[in-house]
Amino acid sequence: MLIANDALHNRTPIEPSGAGYPMTSFDKDDVEHLGFLKLDVLGVRMQSALAYAVDEVSRVDGDRIDLDFVPRDDQATFALIQSTRTLGCFQIESPGQRELIGKFAPETFHDLIVDISLFRPGPVKSDMITPFLAARQGWQQPRYLHPDLEPILRQTQGVVVFHEQVLHIISIMTGCSLAEADETRRSMKNTPVRNEVEQWFIPTALQRGYDQHTVEQVWDVLRAFAAFGFCKAHAAAFALPTYQSAWFKAHHPAAFLAGVLTHDPGMYPKRLILDDARQLGITILGLDVNHCDLSYRVEHVSPSAEPPPQLPDARGYAIRLSLLEVSGITQVQARRIISERPYRSLADFCYRTALPLSIVEKIIIAGGFDSLYGITSTKVAQSQRNHRGRTTRRDLLLQAVDLLRGSHRGSSRNKTALGEQLTLVECDADIPPTTGLPEMTDAERVRAEVDVLGLDVSHHVVDFYEKMFTELHITRARNLLKCRSQEQILVAGIKIVTQTPPVRSGRRVIFLTLDDATGPIDAAFFDDVQADYAATLLSSSLLVVRGVVRRTGPRGVSIRATGCWDLPTLHDQWMDQGSAAVNL
Repeated sequence: MLIANDALHNRTPIEPSGAGYPMTSFDKDDVEHLGFLKLDVLGVRMQSALAYAVDEVSRVDGDRIDLDFVPRDDQATFALIQSTRTLGCFQIESPGQRELIGKFAPETFHDLIVDISLFRPGPVKSDMITPFLAARQGWQQPRYLHPDLEPILRQTQGVVVFHEQVLHIISIMTGCSLAEADETRRSMKNTPVRNEVEQWFIPTALQRGYDQHTVEQVWDVLRAFAAFGFCKAHAAAFALPTYQSAWFKAHHPAAFLAGVLTHDPGMYPKRLILDDARQLGITILGLDVNHCDLSYRVEHVSPSAEPPPQLPDARGYAIRLSLLEVSGITQVQARRIISERPYRSLADFCYRTALPLSIVEKIIIAGGFDSLYGITSTKVAQSQRNHRGRTTRRDLLLQAVDLLRGSHRGSSRNKTALGEQLTLVECDADIPPTTGLPEMTDAERVRAEVDVLGLDVSHHVVDFYEKMFTELHITRARNLLKCRSQEQILVAGIKIVTQTPPVRSGRRVIFLTLDDATGPIDAAFFDDVQADYAATLLSSSLLVVRGVVRRTGPRGVSIRATGCWDLPTLHDQWMDQGSAAVNL
């Protein structure tokens, strides 16, 4: 955004943007040279997620939360952060950040400001994180580049973290004002200008009595940091929603994760957030035409009898899926479903919503009518007497075809004709004829959920490999903290994300996140193993990974991968030949 002391039309050429807003023809550097005030305004979806969570807590529990008055020293919040159970939390959910906070173990709001500032290209490039953590954990004394710099670096263990520290260093070592130091820092973004600054900084610092070695060390830090660091105020502004999101997850996890799922502000797919909710004791309620809304909703349920999770305990709450997760459904169609309910049968639903057959079929196979007809999982149905003759999802699919055949896939202009047809057979239509077709198996249900919703709701995909995991001694995410450094382990799960961010060495590293139904697992594939395993890593959705554990800090766990294999292929081999034939 540009601000000027006169009409902008008099100072810059204006043209409409793609969204229709007035836009200057000058670029971001030009407007600064011309003397405009430029503001960069960020749209942070986490704010929407938090606002939604506030409303859900008010709706479900009757408590109205004012986040501006949440204490900044809440111990439960910092316990959650230190546990690294921060999926969904602003700024601290990525694999790198979860590893960093596991090593750092933030204890105060200021620690969060430091953490966010450390996880930037500048500190990473100048290798500032390692000495900071070593001093933070007491493994070594803070090392200051020069005694004159100790007062400004003491709070950050001798490490340059903030822009303000850069300004003070330049000012102290050259004698210039802080305003001149800030102009110097800003100009260092440009390589030719940075060379000019170096030719000024080093001789000036030497003339003020600093030795050559110290001056060169300081310049290396400034050069790496100046263009890619955070000012402290910026980091504090980011730390606030970081803390608020962690506070909400610690105290109202169901409402918070419902907000995350509804507004999708994070880096991970929704299936991992749903699995995180399960780990906290939250029940996941599937698709239901009589209960689902446009957003994810929190409901009260009977607390499960399972032992409580470590952090936090959210038993007694459930999250209901959104209708908009149905593949291909529009907001108009979802609103029509909501406005016409409640429904007493599939026929009633088809008549009053007039949805296309393709959408009705997707809702059926994803379980949207299960509660209407008492349809249960295969195991439950087999354990009940007289399960034969009960309505199944396959029965409903056949009835939907009969109801909508000839109605041009449920178009609204045929709603009257369909209504007349149903009036004649209303009693029969409410009770679909049973065909004797078997109910969908649990594996078929999960496959249908993934196809229709993109989510595995009734079961986690990994649940079907439990026996193999046990026999092959595959380590689960919940047990990683029990592993020792340099221990070789096997992990497995569904691939959530792969990343190849720039690293200090300049070599490509592939970072992998797996979900094994007990939490996320992060592994790094360095270039020495990529030639043999990159194809499998990038093409397979379910993986078994071999790796070596590295422990750092109270909860810092990282895995250096040494191999990976396609999980379904290994499972077939295990089923045919047994554990001895699976050579990992």
